[in-house]
Amino acid sequence: MSVDTPRRIVLLRHAKADWPQVSDHERPLAERGRKDAPVAGRRLADSGIEFELAVCSTAARTRETWKLAAPQLPHRPKTVYEERVYDASPGELIAVLNEVPDDVSNVLLIGHNPGVRHLVDVLADASEGDALERMHRGFPTSAFAVLSYAGSWKGLEPGTATLLDYWAPHE
Repeated sequence: MSVDTPRRIVLLRHAKADWPQVSDHERPLAERGRKDAPVAGRRLADSGIEFELAVCSTAARTRETWKLAAPQLPHRPKTVYEERVYDASPGELIAVLNEVPDDVSNVLLIGHNPGVRHLVDVLADASEGDALERMHRGFPTSAFAVLSYAGSWKGLEPGTATLLDYWAPHE
């Protein structure tokens, strides 16, 4: 694959989490989250993007979101559970994406706010349609943004991507 071939980066915020008396990292999904995660998975499948790699935070709510969303996809990508995605800044998330092998063209990152939402703002130098306007109304749980990027993953940096689409479960 040429490094100039457009790549897709999809940033998925975990589904709605519950607030039991556990550490933040171990918070499970709430009932609504268990309902919304498969819906997000179906919308990801409807996007037509074939993911070769999913990078998922190690937090319980992101792992559970992925477990419920992944079966909706026509092909389950290789999954890497990455502790650096938990509570990550946009810069830390870019560093994780910079490590993606160049033979991977489409990546799904399952993470947390505010990092995921801010990463869209940092990466996207442009957007198509009303995706950016809709995203700025909020980036709720189970929402995802689809970005396009051309170049080597090592070259991913602020302002190098285009926001193609944004979806939230209750739009």
